[in-house]
Amino acid sequence: MAVYLDFDNIVISRYDQVNGRNSFQRDKAIGLEKHPERRARATVDVGAIIDFASSFGTLVLTRAYADWSADVNAGYRGQLVARAVDLVQLFPAAAYGKNGADIRLAVDAVEDMFRLPDLTHVVVVAGDSDYIPLAQRCKRLGRYVVGIGVAGSSSRALAAACDDFVIYDALPGVPVLESAPPTADADADAEPRRRAGRTKPDKREEPEEAPDPQVTATALLTRALQIGLEKDDVDWLHNSAVKAQMKRMDPSFSEKSLGFKSFSDFLRSRSDVVELDESSTTRMVRLRAAD
Repeated sequence: MAVYLDFDNIVISRYDQVNGRNSFQRDKAIGLEKHPERRARATVDVGAIIDFASSFGTLVLTRAYADWSADVNAGYRGQLVARAVDLVQLFPAAAYGKNGADIRLAVDAVEDMFRLPDLTHVVVVAGDSDYIPLAQRCKRLGRYVVGIGVAGSSSRALAAACDDFVIYDALPGVPVLESAPPTADADADAEPRRRAGRTKPDKREEPEEAPDPQVTATALLTRALQIGLEKDDVDWLHNSAVKAQMKRMDPSFSEKSLGFKSFSDFLRSRSDVVELDESSTTRMVRLRAAD
């Protein structure tokens, strides 16, 4: 399997998630070195990403794309090299500060798939919708595509284009942090700098008001059970089959990101919707009959 990290994307997304929307560009304008505590809080656990990726198979290549001369990225070089990650140097264009990681990453990934036919899994660590065509091409070429992105900065369309999509916060070993509230001056500060040409508008997805994830998960569970019932013409379904169907319909589904240690715990919390049979080692589930 191969892992491709749009490192700038993950670092900036995590910084904004922890410290508030658009905080990275605002702090960068006055000097990130003046906010060591904010940078420390938003540190990305590279090991957690690579360890999770390795659960899908043997890593034959891992590449991280960024401007490694930038101080915010340079601090990660040691741990990346220690994990045998190839560092691909990208220099930002003078006008916009965009380093073109999405294009270079996509070109390398497609080339690697033709060069290494034994690759079965591709992991893309990024959240931009720019990577949707890459995910679709990888799937057409017969590869299993896993996406990893930061909550609040990941495209829902990208998640749907992958076979599996995992939120960074849900990775084993990543501490749960409360996001900082958006600062009032974030948007006011950003627009004058854009007009002055010192930064480009943040092209990462600004998600619309998201529905309650617990409600969404319940609806997904209900739909998966209804599909299984119609397909197999049985009342009880294996809970593993139900989870697999839910992941096919929404690759970003994760019971752990919803606060549950296991899928069985998730099912137990929906006792008003489903019945869970735990009388044997094979757990079975079905929709609760309407009163």
